[in-house]
Amino acid sequence: MYSGDYVYPSIYFAYFLFLIFLVGAIYFFLKSYRDGYWGEEGESIKYQVWADEEKPRQGDK
Repeated sequence: MYSGDYVYPSIYFAYFLFLIFLVGAIYFFLKSYRDGYWGEEGESIKYQVWADEEKPRQGDK
């Protein structure tokens, strides 16, 4: 390898970038699993928001 070769640094950078993406994907997967977004009750928060909007507020007439 001579000093003007940019092939190896770019390959190492690409694999490092892929590693960062993989670690981020695993982190957010485990975080969403721990917070309960997977399973039968995963979308219950969506219906809770809609139910809250349908309820009249105390100041509304």
